[in-house]
Amino acid sequence: MSFKGEHILSVSQFDRDTIQHVFTIARKMQPYASRQKRTKVLEGAILGNLFFEPSTRTRVSFGCAFNLLGGEVRETTGMESSALSKGESLFDTARVISSYSDVIAMRHPQAGSVAEFALGSRVPVLNGGDGANEHPTQALLDLFTIERELASSGQSIDGMHIAMVGDLKFGRTVHSLSKLLKLYKNLRFTLIAPKELAMPDEIVSAIENASHQVTVTDVLEGNLNADIVYQTRIQEERFPSKAEANLYRGKFRLNQEIYTRYCKSNTVIMHPLPRDSRVEANELDNDLNLNPNLAIFRQADNGILVRMALFALTLGVDDIISNYECAVPWYSNKHSG
Repeated sequence: MSFKGEHILSVSQFDRDTIQHVFTIARKMQPYASRQKRTKVLEGAILGNLFFEPSTRTRVSFGCAFNLLGGEVRETTGMESSALSKGESLFDTARVISSYSDVIAMRHPQAGSVAEFALGSRVPVLNGGDGANEHPTQALLDLFTIERELASSGQSIDGMHIAMVGDLKFGRTVHSLSKLLKLYKNLRFTLIAPKELAMPDEIVSAIENASHQVTVTDVLEGNLNADIVYQTRIQEERFPSKAEANLYRGKFRLNQEIYTRYCKSNTVIMHPLPRDSRVEANELDNDLNLNPNLAIFRQADNGILVRMALFALTLGVDDIISNYECAVPWYSNKHSG
């Protein structure tokens, strides 16, 4: 894949070589993300951050990543505040917004919508999530996190065992992550979900066709003895009603007692966030907050690095970032955190 000037719409655009190239650039972003240095390589560049579906973490992560490279961010949030609510097509919106921007990050509730938007854009478009379809930047940061977490204990992605838990039907993060993971070798997948929210058959088939071992179950206990446990929330916004979503909320909770009983001592806990901490859900209990294997906040931090790398690559500045370095004049303790 040639990144410069290209849209990033799907994980299908990546193979292992391009993934590792992204990760190499992401690692180089650490000094800027930790405020040890700053760079003005994208000074004057504008990101159009278009989020037509509620988001905090992903939207701010894209914006922060662009700011850390020296660029400026212009945002639109919510369908009701955009011209789409007046009947404007995605193509027309793309033609207009791309004239104001150098790159666009977009989230939209309809599957395939970001790719449709990209057809009208004159600048690179990064998919920030399109309905229950894909979330490629989340999948890349998840994979980056998995690689880092396993490396700390001398393991690699090849040969690992991952348990995916929760809403695997509507959870676009596990769809995209599974498509990336199938590029690796000899993996074991344990897919834990209510039968009604099971991983789509086409994704299970793709994993199996790549010669990986897959176990599908609706039982949490006894199936968490994995290297990675990737928990997901019930995707309430994808259900016809809140009442239907409530039928499944809180079915698969993970707390320290369950972790101690069923997980390995070094099982890494991941979650794309936000985790649902309401009493009726409580997917990941707060008593896990002091567990050193809870990687959810490191996962979020890694999102900054990966999105910085993707911006640098699509705008063709990945090899000149250090040329635009300058000092950080303000106090920051981020580099020690």
